[in-house]
Amino acid sequence: MRRTLLPRRPPPGPDPLETVPHDLTGLFATPRWLRDLGRSAWLAVGVMLLVVAVVALLSLTDVIVMPLIAAAVVAAVAAPAVEALQHRGVPRAAGAGLLLVCAVILAIAVVVMVLTGISSQFDEVRTLLASARETVAGWLVDLGVDRQTAGDAQRDVSAALSDALPALLRGLGAGLSALSSLVVFLSLTALSLFFLLKDGPLIRRWVEGASRIPAPVVHQMGDRVLQALRGYFFGVTIVALYNAGVVVAGAALFGVPLLGTIAVVTFLAAYVPYLGAWSAGVFVVLVALGAKGPDAAIAMIVVQLLANGVLQQLVQPFAYGAALGIHPLAVLVVTLGGGALFGAAGLILAAPVTAAVTRITADLSRRRGEPGSTAGVPAQPGQPAPPPAPAS
Repeated sequence: MRRTLLPRRPPPGPDPLETVPHDLTGLFATPRWLRDLGRSAWLAVGVMLLVVAVVALLSLTDVIVMPLIAAAVVAAVAAPAVEALQHRGVPRAAGAGLLLVCAVILAIAVVVMVLTGISSQFDEVRTLLASARETVAGWLVDLGVDRQTAGDAQRDVSAALSDALPALLRGLGAGLSALSSLVVFLSLTALSLFFLLKDGPLIRRWVEGASRIPAPVVHQMGDRVLQALRGYFFGVTIVALYNAGVVVAGAALFGVPLLGTIAVVTFLAAYVPYLGAWSAGVFVVLVALGAKGPDAAIAMIVVQLLANGVLQQLVQPFAYGAALGIHPLAVLVVTLGGGALFGAAGLILAAPVTAAVTRITADLSRRRGEPGSTAGVPAQPGQPAPPPAPAS
C-alpha cells in the first residue's frame, strides 16, 4: 500500500499578532506642531486679506474717513483741555468751540507767516538763481569745457527756467481742484472735531455699551489708546521744540531773518513724521538763500542735516522711550511701514497704535492669568459664570 506524504502541521505556537485598524491612526496622524502651524498660517492669511480689504475700502471712502481720523487724533490730544475748561465752569460745547476757533486762528496765522516769508524773499531768490547761471558757466570754463558748450548749457538752463513759469501756471490750474478738496477736508475735519470734543464721553459710553466685550475691558482698551496717542504727541512735542531751537539758533548765528516764522514753521512741521521736518527745512533754506546768499543757504542745509539727523537721534530715545515704551528703531520701522500702507495717516498713527496694541495685549494677558478671570470674555449661554476671584 502506498503511503501519501501529507504536509506537516506547524507546531503550536503563539498566535500571530492581530492588528486592529484604529491602532494605526497614530502612525499616520499629522503631528500636532504641524497642525498648529497650518492653522496659524491660515489665520495669518485671513488677517492679511482682511487688512487688504480694509485698505481698499478706506481708499474708496477716504474723503470721509481721513477727516474723521484727523479729527479723532486731534480730539484725543485736545480733550484734556476741554475737560479742564469744563471743570472751571465752562460748558463743554463752549469749550469745544473755543478750542476749535483757536486751532483755526493758529492754522491761518501759520499759512500767512509762510506765504509772507516766501514772498518777501522771492525777488532775491530769483536774482540769485540768475547769477548762479553765470557762476556755473564760469565753473565749466575753469574745468576745461569750451566756452561754446558752456554757453549752450547756460542757454538750456535759461530756457528751462523760462518754461518753469508756464508749468507753474498749469500746475496752479490743477492746484485749484486740489484746493477745493482741501477745503472739503478741513471743513469735515473741523465739524467732526467739534462733535468729538463736545460729545466725546457720550460717544465712548455708547461704544462700551454696544460692544459684546464687557464694558470695563473696552474702557481699559480705550484708555490705553488715548494714553498712547497723548504720549506719542508729547514725545513729538519734545522733538519739535528741540528741532526749532537748533534751527533758530543756527539761523540767528548766520544772520538769517524771520526767526519767529522759522521757529513756528519748524515746530509745527515736526508733527508730520519725517516729511514735515524736511519740508520746513526747504523753507528755511530758501529764506536764507534770498536774505544772505548761497553761503548762508549751505550753512542752513548743514544745520538742517544736524537737527533732523545726528543730533535728533540723541533726543528721540528719551522722548519716545518715555512716552511710548517702545524702542526708537521700532518707531522708525512701524512709521515707515504705516506710511507705505496707509499714507499720511499711517505715518502719524503707526507708532501710537503699535504702542496701544502692545499695552492692550499685555493687559489681556494679565487678566487671563488672574484666578477666575476669563480675560474679559463673557460666559456662553447655558454655562455658569466663573466664580469671582478671591479677595486679597
